[in-house]
Amino acid sequence: MPRLSKIFSRLSVIPLFLLLSGCNLVVMAPSGDIAMQQRDLIIISVVLMLIIIIPVIFLTLFFAWRYRQSNKEATYEPDWHHSTRLELVIWSAPLAIIIALGAVTWISTHQLDPYRPLDRIAADKPLSADVKPLTVEVVALDWKWLFFYPEYGIATVNEMAAPVDRPINFKITASAVMNSFFIPALAGQIYAMPGMETKLHAVINHPGEFQGLSANYSGAGFSNMRFKFHGLDQAGFDQWVQKAKSQGTALGRQEYLALAKPSEREPVRYFNAVDDGLYNAILNMCADPSKMCMSEMMHIDAKGGGGKESHENRERLIYDNRDGASAEVTPVKADGNAGHTMQHGDNSMPGMDMGNGSSSDSSTGSAQHQGH
Repeated sequence: MPRLSKIFSRLSVIPLFLLLSGCNLVVMAPSGDIAMQQRDLIIISVVLMLIIIIPVIFLTLFFAWRYRQSNKEATYEPDWHHSTRLELVIWSAPLAIIIALGAVTWISTHQLDPYRPLDRIAADKPLSADVKPLTVEVVALDWKWLFFYPEYGIATVNEMAAPVDRPINFKITASAVMNSFFIPALAGQIYAMPGMETKLHAVINHPGEFQGLSANYSGAGFSNMRFKFHGLDQAGFDQWVQKAKSQGTALGRQEYLALAKPSEREPVRYFNAVDDGLYNAILNMCADPSKMCMSEMMHIDAKGGGGKESHENRERLIYDNRDGASAEVTPVKADGNAGHTMQHGDNSMPGMDMGNGSSSDSSTGSAQHQGH
């Protein structure tokens, strides 16, 4: 019976392997050159660390077995305390690993800098000088993604596409809450922050449908803040653009302000006409014409501040798209029904007026565009 029980316990592990076989380890099997280089960096780092970890684990088990109490043949030296040869091995091996990891990290940090324009399409395919990158302006909203294609005059919600082997120049910002833009098959995650613009240069090398998501918790609808990314050949991409133009509607300031309100599970939407300068207005946090643009605020700060008259700008500096007089936010689902209530605690920040007449600091801080 004990032996039979042991056999069954071992067989019970088999379903776990079957479950793991269905996992989609997209980070380790990406479809974009930048993500592939990041995968290689992970593998190199793990292998270098295993050079130390595996011998240490083996020797720990070996010493425990070799010098067990019942082994009378093992040499017993209670007064042993030093070996120069052993010290050299113990210290030189980890030092070599640290130097190797440091060199790999330094090189990859510069080579995979998201702000660095691409110099190749793939490992064996350099970037041609006559290839024009595709510019995509990304806005993280509550809780959906808005994509602008300035070259084509269109915009989309929760869906984007790009031609295979064409460099993509992402410009990324957020409307209200900090988020993280992440397409695992394409490249690593990049933060999206209100009033700031971050950048990402990437390329998709294989056609297919890939998942994009927010990798930074941003509230009640975070778990459903996902979108589809399509890698298409040039003909397929042109058809996708025409689809957006034929099925889309206009996106102006008022339509954007309605879209920016918190909502969950927003369906894919297309816009075939976009107001000039809308993305820059979102970036400057003044898509609402009644709000002060960040560029204007920085200009005032550069001139030494607004003086006593600056209190007149208080209402123009309330940027939260929620009800500032209430601590309660009810996100609206895409089907029109109200979702669950999200309670906000003390979310005041120094120098920010929270919309109820109070300020956690008497001064108004300046903001500047910066990347991550």
